[in-house]
Amino acid sequence: MERKANVIWRGNLQQGQGEISTESGVLSKAPYSLMRRFGNDPGTNPEELIAAAHSSCFTMALAAALTQQNFTPESLQVSAAVSIEKNGSDWVITHSNLVLRAKVPGIDASKFKSIAEDAKNNCPVSRLLDTEISLDASLDEGEMHAQH
Repeated sequence: MERKANVIWRGNLQQGQGEISTESGVLSKAPYSLMRRFGNDPGTNPEELIAAAHSSCFTMALAAALTQQNFTPESLQVSAAVSIEKNGSDWVITHSNLVLRAKVPGIDASKFKSIAEDAKNNCPVSRLLDTEISLDASLDEGEMHAQH
């Protein structure tokens, strides 16, 4: 299986701009630039896209692992924060922090943490990233609330 994306960039790094499109069409000429990466201009950036890939991959791996253990998740709410820092003259992605809030009927906290940690370590995107990956996982007994 192969998934594709393509980029067009015009101009120098400081004033230039790019567009990202994906084969599925979910992203179609989505803008990105230096100020979208290191500032607050509207658009996307590589770290945001990695965070989206990591959180969605981890969630699918966790759902699969829970199902294999005969648990059916009612809800899995995951966010990822990818950090980029200057290391000498290079920029380095230093960390991906996954935050999981889950509602999984019938599972105890210890079993849940073990399954979640295994999913964190073994989802394909985690294995791809050459950085520290942390996980803050908890079971919510009450109603799930979307984080913004």
